[in-house]
Amino acid sequence: MTPAARQAAAIDLLDQWRAGQPLEAALTQWARGSRYAGSKDREAVRDIVFRAVRRARSAEALGGGADGRAMLLGLARAEGDAPEGWTGEKYTPLPLNEAEAALFEGPVPVLPRDVALDCPAWLWPLLNAALGDRTEATLGLMRDRAPVFARVNRRKSNVPAAIAGLAREEIGAVAHPLAETALEITRNPRRLRNSQPFQDGHLELQDAASQAITLDFSGAIAAGSAVLDYCAGGGGKALALAALGHSVSAHDANPARMRDLPTRARRAGVDIPQLGMVTGAWGAIFADVPCSGSGSWRRAPEAKWSFTPERLDELTAIQDRILATCAVLASPGAVIGYATCSLLRAENEDRVAAFLQAQSGWRMVSQRRLGPLDGGDGFYLAVLQRD
Repeated sequence: MTPAARQAAAIDLLDQWRAGQPLEAALTQWARGSRYAGSKDREAVRDIVFRAVRRARSAEALGGGADGRAMLLGLARAEGDAPEGWTGEKYTPLPLNEAEAALFEGPVPVLPRDVALDCPAWLWPLLNAALGDRTEATLGLMRDRAPVFARVNRRKSNVPAAIAGLAREEIGAVAHPLAETALEITRNPRRLRNSQPFQDGHLELQDAASQAITLDFSGAIAAGSAVLDYCAGGGGKALALAALGHSVSAHDANPARMRDLPTRARRAGVDIPQLGMVTGAWGAIFADVPCSGSGSWRRAPEAKWSFTPERLDELTAIQDRILATCAVLASPGAVIGYATCSLLRAENEDRVAAFLQAQSGWRMVSQRRLGPLDGGDGFYLAVLQRD
């Protein structure tokens, strides 16, 4: 495929997204129906689409519209050059009309900061309140693709050995300072899942900030503790805690989210029972609660544009209920790790403050906020302890 043909495919996919089709579903359907597109073509089209969605607000403003064609024109205008090869022939986009060509005459206009940084208007004050003087730099980073990280499984390997094993398969990796188990994949990241170190359970995909807060929680509890991962989801943090020597049991309100956990646990060499109804008194509970995911929106950019104030209210109510449930399950002296991948105070500090006000006999031991400027995704952890 020529660059212009890739852009034509991206325009169609963006139009499908605007019509309500999830990005991954649209990309999968396109790949299956486009046998002429090689792996490099599929990767290139995917990158164009995700870049446009990450930068949707500024692309629309500069491109003069909300459809896929206008979004790509907006991206091109931001770079200062009109797209090439748009002839309307051989699967390429139609040539620019007079109004579209005029977009590339003269200087690029200065956009309002929230538009230029691709932030939903209603979230701008909330993010400013949470991030302060880091707001613009953080949002600037979130307009681009996120790094790819892996976690070294201490049960089976170590950082130098994992780097060497990946190098043998032409996958570049370096240690990342955010977590002592973290590797940043610097070359051929798409080969990671099929690599021998990954297949042998020496590595798992996990963001560096996610690893950092898991290590923080592990450091706040006794070695070899029995841990309840109350909102386990796919089980990434349960696997990380088990690799650190803890005896982990996993629970999720939607058990289907944990369907891949047994396979991943076997590969990692750990045992993680899945619990339905949770009872008993637990000394260590980790709750990575449902949240906006705002700290990881550069990985899932469409979520940024579908998020609403109403959904934020729903989530904070869910977060309060989960914390209250964890308190019921906690034994005397127990430790709760309350975690989100959110940048918003409403889901982080405010929820912990509400919990401490509503529950007697609890104190906050520590809290940590991480963001893209620290190297990984946005994460928050509060360690709470019962008297």
